[in-house]
Amino acid sequence: MKIIDAHMHFSNIESFKHTAINLSKLDYSYEGIIKEYRESGVVLGIAMGLTEKEVEGFPDPLAPTPMGIDLDKHIPENVVYCAGINPYHLGESELIQLEETVQLPEVVGIKIYLGYYPYYAYDEVYQPVYKLAAKYGLPVVFHTGDTYSERGLLKYSHPLTLDEVAVMHRDVNFMMAHFGDPWTLDGAEVVYKNRNMYADLSGLVVGAKEDIARYKDSPRFFNHLRHALTFTDNYEKFLFGTDWPLVPVQPYIDFIKEIIPEEHHEDVFYNTAVKIFPKIKAFVK
Repeated sequence: MKIIDAHMHFSNIESFKHTAINLSKLDYSYEGIIKEYRESGVVLGIAMGLTEKEVEGFPDPLAPTPMGIDLDKHIPENVVYCAGINPYHLGESELIQLEETVQLPEVVGIKIYLGYYPYYAYDEVYQPVYKLAAKYGLPVVFHTGDTYSERGLLKYSHPLTLDEVAVMHRDVNFMMAHFGDPWTLDGAEVVYKNRNMYADLSGLVVGAKEDIARYKDSPRFFNHLRHALTFTDNYEKFLFGTDWPLVPVQPYIDFIKEIIPEEHHEDVFYNTAVKIFPKIKAFVK
């Protein structure tokens, strides 16, 4: 079975480096992702554009729009990315640069960091971004749920705030990163209600193989997730993602395979990503 990692990182972010060394115990590098993808059968990774100007500065108000990926001067051939948005830098010149960037073959979507920047998804500041997404047929990915920085503000990343955007922009597909965890039941309602809202299952665990196993075997830890998946009752609306380097790739694949019924694996691990990220078809022939 082909696998697409619909949410990963390849950015020079200090907190990711610390996580790789101290928690997930993996090699966060060009060589590291090449090896993990080869060994786990992942044919493509979709990185989330993210940069920080100051060390440990994310969410960095100085980061440009669009944000790209910069972990290494070489980008793996099987990694594409979503252009990252800093709402503090969305003036005329930045929007021109964003429009030029989204036309590059390797740019397959747009990423908005709700909770990290203090704007709701429906804020006026993002409306030009949605217009560009519609113009070029690109999905918009939202960070939702818990933030990987204590400087984040959770009210902006609650998944219910995405409902208004989905209704306002029916011609754009949206992906709710992390399924709004821990508010997965609220996220499930937004996914269930709106035909243009999807969710990835990345970032549900942070840690090494042993941590994933410990959470997986807990009788209570994932009750809320299973409840939400059952409520949505449509596995074609979900995508596999790792949030690498927060977890090693293969153990997380094994974990998601356990919580998704086998008859839906092809959709979750591959088909839905190809559907909502149309530009990736050129990379996964």
